[in-house]
Amino acid sequence: MAPGLQLCLLFLLQFLLEAAPRSFEVDRQRGVFLLDRVPFRYVSGSIHYSRVPSPLWSDRLHKMRMSGLNAVQVYVPWNYHEPQPGVYNFQGNRDLVAFLKAASDEDLLVILRPGPYICAEWEMGGLPAWLLQKPDIVLRTSDPDFLAAVDSWFRVLMPMVQPWLYHNGGNIISVQVENEYGSYFACDFRYMRHLAGLFRALLGDQIFLFTTDGPRGLSCGTLQGLYSTVDFGPDDNMTEIFAMQQKYEPNGPLVNSEYYTGWLDYWGGNHSKWDTKTLASRLQDMLELGANVNMYMFHGGTNFGYWNGADFKEIYQPVTTSYDYDAPLSEAGDPTPKLLAIQSVISKFQELPLGPFPLPSPKMKFGPVTLKLAGDLLNFLNVLCPDEPIRSHLPLTFEAVKQDYGFLLYRTQLPQNLTKPTPLWVQNNGVRDRAYVMLDGGLIQPLVLGNVVLTDWLLFPLNIDALMDSKNRVFETQERNLKSPSGPAFYSATFQLTGPPWDTFLYLPGWTKGQVWINGFNLGRYWTRRGPQQSLYVPGPLLLPTGAPNIITLLELEHAPPRTQIQFLDRPLFNATLH
Repeated sequence: MAPGLQLCLLFLLQFLLEAAPRSFEVDRQRGVFLLDRVPFRYVSGSIHYSRVPSPLWSDRLHKMRMSGLNAVQVYVPWNYHEPQPGVYNFQGNRDLVAFLKAASDEDLLVILRPGPYICAEWEMGGLPAWLLQKPDIVLRTSDPDFLAAVDSWFRVLMPMVQPWLYHNGGNIISVQVENEYGSYFACDFRYMRHLAGLFRALLGDQIFLFTTDGPRGLSCGTLQGLYSTVDFGPDDNMTEIFAMQQKYEPNGPLVNSEYYTGWLDYWGGNHSKWDTKTLASRLQDMLELGANVNMYMFHGGTNFGYWNGADFKEIYQPVTTSYDYDAPLSEAGDPTPKLLAIQSVISKFQELPLGPFPLPSPKMKFGPVTLKLAGDLLNFLNVLCPDEPIRSHLPLTFEAVKQDYGFLLYRTQLPQNLTKPTPLWVQNNGVRDRAYVMLDGGLIQPLVLGNVVLTDWLLFPLNIDALMDSKNRVFETQERNLKSPSGPAFYSATFQLTGPPWDTFLYLPGWTKGQVWINGFNLGRYWTRRGPQQSLYVPGPLLLPTGAPNIITLLELEHAPPRTQIQFLDRPLFNATLH
C-alpha cells in the first residue's frame, strides 16, 4: 500500500471515530460494557456533594481521580433541593450542575442515582418530609399522591441532567432507577415501571438505566429493561452473589454498585473500622474477574445541619454527624493507608494518572474558647417563633405544622395542681423523636398525666437556623446577670484566628447534647455524653480569615459543663463512647 494512501485511510478512520455518536452500552457477546464501542470497565467511588462544602468539591474529586478512579457515583437527595412543594434550591452547596462540571474537569465519568428514594443514611432517605402532610400517602409505591409529587420533581431535575448525559456530550454514563427497592416491603412493579417510563420520557431512549439491590432483593428490585446490579462487601461471598446477578443479566458485565469500604457510625456505638488488607484483596479478586466496581464510600463527608438519618431494624439507630465511613479519603478529605492499598490494586489493571498525590490539607489547633450563656431557649421564644403559636386540641406532628426539621415547642396547662407524684406518659410509643419535657421551665426526665389526656396545646415552630447568620445579633452575648439555665439554652462566643482559616475539629469536652452553628452555618449535632463522635469537622472555608470575627453558637439541650469552654483540634476524636 502506498504511504500516501495509508495516511489517508488513517485520517478517514480518525474522522469516522470522531464523527460517530458517543455511547455507553452492553456487549453481551463479550460480557462487557462498551464506551464509544470500545470495551470499558469502570472503577468508581461514591461521593455525596450534599455532604461536602462546594469549595472543596474539586479537591475531593481530584484526589479520587489521582487514586486511579475513572468514575464517581453520586446520589441526588430530593429533600435537599425541594424543601417545600414547588420551591427549588440548586444554589451554592446544592448546585448539582456545578458538581457535574467539577467531575468533568477531572475527567471523571458519573453514575447518577437520583432516587427518588436514595437511603444513604440521609434524612428520610432523601424523600421530602412534606410528603407526609398527606397522612394516607404510601411512599415508594404507585400511590397517586406519591407519583404526582415524584413526577413533578423529576420534571424539574431531569432537564438539568439531560445535557450532561454521555451521549449528549456530558459525563453521566448511567442513571439508577430507585434504590435497593427489593429491600422495601411494597414490591410494587407498577411503581418501578412508572419510574422507568418517566426516566426514558425525560432523558430519551438512549439513556442507560440500571437498578441496584442486595442479593436478597433482586426478585423485587429488578425490572426487565433496566440493567440489574448488586451490592456487597468484602466479607460476602462474591462468587455466589455475582452468580445471582447473572441469573438476571446473563452474559452481561458483572457490577458491584456498592462495594463497602467501611461502615457508618451510630450514636452510642463504636467507631467503625474495617480491615484494609481484606478490602484490597477482595477488590483485586473482582477486578481479576473483569467486574465493574463502585466503592461505597470513597469519601464519606459530613451530615451537616439536620441531615443525618437513622436505621431502624430491630432497634432505632441514629447516625452520627460524621459520615467518615472509614473511607479511603477521610472526612476531612485526607488520603488514608486504605486509599494507598486500593490505589496499588487499581494500578495492576489500569494506568494511574501522572503526578504526585496531593498531600493532606493543613489543620489548625487553637483554644480554649469560653462561651457565655446567652439565655434559655424560652427567653427567645418571640424571636424564634415571631408568628402566633398554632392552637390545637391535641399535639400535632412536625409535618402537620410544616416544620420539617429542627425544633418544635409544645405547651399546655396542667388541668390541676398535683400534690403527689403522677406518671406522665405517652400512649403507643407516641413520641417518635427525642422529646424534652419541662415543667414550669425546669428540665425533668421523660403525654398522659395519670389518666388524663392533656389537651389545648400551643405549638411554637422554632425557626432557629433563619436567625443563625453572622450579621444577626440576637444570640450575641452581652454583659448581664443570667441565672443558670433551667432547660435548653444558647451559648455564644466570638473568636479570631491568628493564621489562615484551615480545617479544624471542634471538641466539646463536658458538653452533653445539642447543635452547633459557626458563622451561621449549621455544623450539625453533637452528643458528647453518648459518643462515639467527640469532635465535629469544621471545614476551613466556613471560617473567616485573620482579624475577622468568627461567631460560634451552641444550643445545649441538656447540661453544659461548669467551665463552658470548647477547643479546636488538629485531628478528629471519633471513638469514645460513654454508655
